[in-house]
Amino acid sequence: MKAHEPLSGIDAAWLRMDDPTNLMTITSVLVLEDRMELATFRELIAERLLGFLRFRQRVRDTNGTPHWEVDPNFDLDQHVRRSALPGEAGRAELKERVSALMSRPLDRAKPLWDMELIEDYQGGSAIIARIHHCIGDGIALVQVLLSLTDEHFDPDRIPGDSTDSDSFLPGALRGAWNTVKDTVSTGQRLLAEGTESLVNPSHAFHRAKQGMSLGAALSRLALLGSDSDTVFKGDLKVAQKATWSDPVDLATIKRMAEPLDAKVNDILLAAVAGALRHYLQRHDEPTEGVMVRALLPVNLRPMEKAFELGNRFGLVYLDFPIGINDRIERVLNVQEQMGEIKCSSEAVAAFGVLETLGRFPAELEAQAVQLFSRKASVVMTNVPGPQEQFHMKDCRVQNVMPWVPRAGGIGMGVSVFSYNGDVRLGIACDAHLVPDPDALVEGFEREFEKLADELLSG
Repeated sequence: MKAHEPLSGIDAAWLRMDDPTNLMTITSVLVLEDRMELATFRELIAERLLGFLRFRQRVRDTNGTPHWEVDPNFDLDQHVRRSALPGEAGRAELKERVSALMSRPLDRAKPLWDMELIEDYQGGSAIIARIHHCIGDGIALVQVLLSLTDEHFDPDRIPGDSTDSDSFLPGALRGAWNTVKDTVSTGQRLLAEGTESLVNPSHAFHRAKQGMSLGAALSRLALLGSDSDTVFKGDLKVAQKATWSDPVDLATIKRMAEPLDAKVNDILLAAVAGALRHYLQRHDEPTEGVMVRALLPVNLRPMEKAFELGNRFGLVYLDFPIGINDRIERVLNVQEQMGEIKCSSEAVAAFGVLETLGRFPAELEAQAVQLFSRKASVVMTNVPGPQEQFHMKDCRVQNVMPWVPRAGGIGMGVSVFSYNGDVRLGIACDAHLVPDPDALVEGFEREFEKLADELLSG
């Protein structure tokens, strides 16, 4: 990582996808069981986050080509702040604050991130982090999270004033890297093993190199039609809404998957499909023959590169089985689709398209993004987190919830994140299209419980 370098094509693509109605910002909430003071929080960020050179760099456009450059006026106080929630300062108020921040763009004149500490939240504290997608994808940003923890930060390798952190990162992330190999391999096996490419990205590239269906994958991406016109589609507005579910036990999901020889991801996708189906019915919309399609990110990052920032993923389409009434049949439908995805080269093809678009003129990229986003209504992602409790400056991290950004005209993102044996589902959506995302979360929780009854009752 250099003090001055051009953005990769795919990072530039995500940078330019920013729109006032659909910001490319990854927003996350970390809830701490213990109270953290602002001075401690600033120390945490200065010691640990700023070891990543990228968080001290801004983006500058040079003759139409965006470059990373160190911000000569970098001021931590412009990126780290303290705030307080109104009223009871509970979960509802935290949702409102997250929603408001999701609707606000990051300052393009500064490094593209900020963090807000809520010192008093339910007996502890909460952190709201916003990081632009051009800095990194979900897998990469898990490494950022790990580097902030007491368990995986190496205090002997604190960076100095050098503008090049290459010599720092391997040492500072040594502990995080040892854990991330387990986190990614275990988490992806449990949460996203519906596609082999997530566990072993080299398989996808190997198939592509062999020419196995890569041309067909490109053709399908180009020729795939739009999904159904439902309440999830429409003109986007600036205001966003965010919510999240109660925790679901990861071990229970694994037990549910066993009778069907299914994957954890199949169970979760089927439960989301049931929630979408119920939401449409609640709004007097048909479900028979209706297609609600999702874009699923697929990791293409080799394990030895997992600690590097930047974006290294492709996208595949999945049709939620909205029209199927039987819950187990929904699981089987998802299972079949994910099996087909595993054998395809769509993720590699999509990665190539995004990398190329990032080097096109912005107007052409915008047209292409709109074309591909019309084919889906939802972005859904699984990102595996640590499977044991971590600490930040001796404060226990109770739970973590990230939200996936969308692109183009897609108005809803559904995120799944696992941490410390629990799985949570988060929804970020256009407040105009989906004004009541809590109804979707309740639908997911209800569908999950009923599916658990059916699969575990015997």
